[in-house]
Amino acid sequence: MSESKAMILGCAGRSLTRDEVRFYRGEAPWGFIVFSRNLCEPEQIHDLVAAMRDCVGRPDAPVFIDQEGGRVQRLRPPLAPNYPSAAALGALYGDDKTAGLRAAWLLSRLHAADLGRYGITADCLPVLDVPVEGANDVIGNRAYGRTAAQVAALGRAAADGLMAGGLLPVMKHVPGHGRAQADTHLALPTVDTSLADLQRQDFAPFRELADLPIAMTAHVIYSAIDPKNPATTSGKVIEEIIRREIGFDGLLMSDDSSMKALSGDFSLRAAAILDAGCDLVLHCNGDMDEMRAIAARTRPLEGVSLERARRALASASLSDHTKEDDLRAEFADYLGALVA
Repeated sequence: MSESKAMILGCAGRSLTRDEVRFYRGEAPWGFIVFSRNLCEPEQIHDLVAAMRDCVGRPDAPVFIDQEGGRVQRLRPPLAPNYPSAAALGALYGDDKTAGLRAAWLLSRLHAADLGRYGITADCLPVLDVPVEGANDVIGNRAYGRTAAQVAALGRAAADGLMAGGLLPVMKHVPGHGRAQADTHLALPTVDTSLADLQRQDFAPFRELADLPIAMTAHVIYSAIDPKNPATTSGKVIEEIIRREIGFDGLLMSDDSSMKALSGDFSLRAAAILDAGCDLVLHCNGDMDEMRAIAARTRPLEGVSLERARRALASASLSDHTKEDDLRAEFADYLGALVA
């Protein structure tokens, strides 16, 4: 791992091109991420994941995915069932807290079963954002609820379910995306809420789950902390809020560096992300020119960032050996009508 660069990269299609193989071998990203465009059938997914790891010569190179349930779910039938959204878990929790927590754990445990069979080892879940009335719907029903306590409780159950199934959880989007008035895929939002209110609501779920191994930043400006830079490129937000206020000392990755919320060319984006204190730059779309620019300004993964990466990988181990059929049957008792 000491020879890896501090980046997580995607690829363009369902198999690696010669250019991608050469590029990954030469630049050695620490990890990879896959999307729906990359996934079509089991053998193909196995081959793609194996080829990614072969390029960097590390059988433990993590492969990430966004598999939440609801509208953000990269694996779809027949590769994995269509699962309910976090909001559905939140509704169940509102009626019966014990049932809601168990269902959240089970859903993540099933995600781990679905993903693990294809060699995917990290899921960008739980979503710990707390939406407010009038915010952009980019979070919406991806959230577990509208109170920090409910989001933290269900988020913990979801993270525990992933880890019980041997997958790495990635909490997002720290320090909180729930107030954003714009979709960060398309624009850069500014949140003008007071620091006291942010501490009370937005930061609280992340503080409760600060022991998780990996977190993903928000491309959001918090004017009460840093009126110029989004969290992803703000040394002030990362050091004062994420590291000290929230208390997260795990591996910090950026949200996708190709989102329009960030500005500047891609080499400058990579430098700004790392200089602000992120451990890893994430780039998702597989565009070769953009990846080359990212790699040009991405340094080796070393020092405290390397140690955090090692700790993260060491935290993933299968501890629950319940038969998958039994897990699915139990989950069906809670929310089976919402599974397609």
